Amino acid sequence: MSLKPGLRYVQIAFNGSIRQVRRILPQIRYDPRIIIEAGTPFIKREGMAGVRLIRRMWRGIVVADLKITDGARDEVIFAANAGASAVTVMGSSPIETLNIFCETCARLNIYSQIDMLGVINPLRTIMQMKAPPDFIVIHKGRDEESNTKNIIRYRDITKIRSKFESKVSVAGGLILDRVRSAYFNGADVAILNIVSSSDSNEGLLDSSNFKQLMAMILSEVGN
Repeated sequence: MSLKPGLRYVQIAFNGSIRQVRRILPQIRYDPRIIIEAGTPFIKREGMAGVRLIRRMWRGIVVADLKITDGARDEVIFAANAGASAVTVMGSSPIETLNIFCETCARLNIYSQIDMLGVINPLRTIMQMKAPPDFIVIHKGRDEESNTKNIIRYRDITKIRSKFESKVSVAGGLILDRVRSAYFNGADVAILNIVSSSDSNEGLLDSSNFKQLMAMILSEVGN
């Protein structure tokens, strides 16, 4: 599936179990504006079998959030063979890793996403690369959510836009009420985590009626 110019997206991240995916994903009606993510905890728990399951259940874009830090070529191949159409690498990785990552993604015709969690100057990182990625993720980490002084650094979006045409995703405790703010600040993709009632982090409760919830979210995404 290819991205459409000018279209905004919402990315729904599964971080639980295969059981959670089997229960919730059928409630999410296919829409080209929806991206489904196999989150890092989900992949660590379920492995590539979890990515394959999501691919069987979802015909749109599937992100394997591997957060690659080294050995990029092999890990991208693992994800591609499991059916992922996009993979993530950490922006704090060596430039050599970032370049190999993007080159391998391009060769395999899947989207490259660089996660800028913990990176002070995302623009400087991208400018050192041979070519920019398809997506740049501005990310406030889950462990940072309890620190009210840490915010999603929306100002980085303007800096990136001044030099590159990569899509910009934002993540970090987003809920329905904050999706509009993400787009207002220039994001192309708003990433929302599915969380349980016992989770201290914010996101979409896994007990929600996702048929109704996704309709509300898509109304914020727009056409």
